[in-house]
Amino acid sequence: MALDSEQRRAERRRRVEGLFAGGQVDAALDLLHLMDMAWHDCYGPQELEVPPPVLDDVLLLADGDLAVLITVAREAVIDFRDVRIAADERRTQSR
Repeated sequence: MALDSEQRRAERRRRVEGLFAGGQVDAALDLLHLMDMAWHDCYGPQELEVPPPVLDDVLLLADGDLAVLITVAREAVIDFRDVRIAADERRTQSR
């Protein structure tokens, strides 16, 4: 069942709160909402939101930095495969 944007925001809030400073949580959630809209525009009507694995990669690479989140979110919408490779490298390094 598809979630509307407010439900997605509420669902993501706890996770984002654990990653970003208090004053940046709403801005990060706003950016993820914009990312969903861009994703939908780029990948068609069947894609209402960023797929969970892509969101995982974006949040991992942002590492709690709002400026990095902006850059990585843009990169993911343009070509999520580049973000996937970078996230996989980060995961490998942290082992």
